[in-house]
Amino acid sequence: MLAVFDCCFSTETMDQFKYKNYLDSIVLQLREQFADSSLMVLNFRDEGKSLVSGLFSLYRITVKDYPCQYLGCPLLPLDIIIHFLRLSERWLMFEGKQNILLMHCEKGGWPVLAFMLAALLLYRKQYNGEQRTLDMVYKQAPKELLQMLTTLNPQPSHVRYLQYICRMDYALGLPTQPIPFTLDCVILRGVPNFDGVGGCRPIVRVYGQDILTLDRGRNALATPFKAKKHVRRYRQVPSSSA
Repeated sequence: MLAVFDCCFSTETMDQFKYKNYLDSIVLQLREQFADSSLMVLNFRDEGKSLVSGLFSLYRITVKDYPCQYLGCPLLPLDIIIHFLRLSERWLMFEGKQNILLMHCEKGGWPVLAFMLAALLLYRKQYNGEQRTLDMVYKQAPKELLQMLTTLNPQPSHVRYLQYICRMDYALGLPTQPIPFTLDCVILRGVPNFDGVGGCRPIVRVYGQDILTLDRGRNALATPFKAKKHVRRYRQVPSSSA
């Protein structure tokens, strides 16, 4: 059984006392209805002390924490996404038991939770179509929630990553050798008005693992422009000529 805490879909915030009572009531209800089931919580959170982990530990419920962003983007590296998918699948398919998987996000984690939930539904073949599945998940929360958390629209990147996931062969696992990718172009559908006259000077930085070294960390692989005078200025073209 897969479920999401409904507080993740709300724009309202609860104080610590009310939040604790809210979580307590849900856990007690699940314990009564599914007495023979084990619970696990996947929690998307920022750095710092987590109230959720402490509360659930009192009930001896396993909590797996995941970050709610990576380098400021509401997405996670592909290896973390695959770890999440495999962990969730093993838990839900545990032989002889009806385990319950609960997804929760702390403040700021809704965009990543929405993406990961869509990825899990596609991975388990409960839904078809990357865009349709993502739209279905996002509709569970008011549009204002996403607007409160980020000024960017993460859905195009979410759809692209969902397409990566759906095309992977999980029976083979992750490749033992990293696969190089080529960045062919960057398309801006709308040019931000950063200079006050309808234009901007974009600087593209590419982060990842350097396949020529043994360093498994993520570093800046390409930073093409280092001086402002070298950066070309772009403006939005009229819609009639686009």
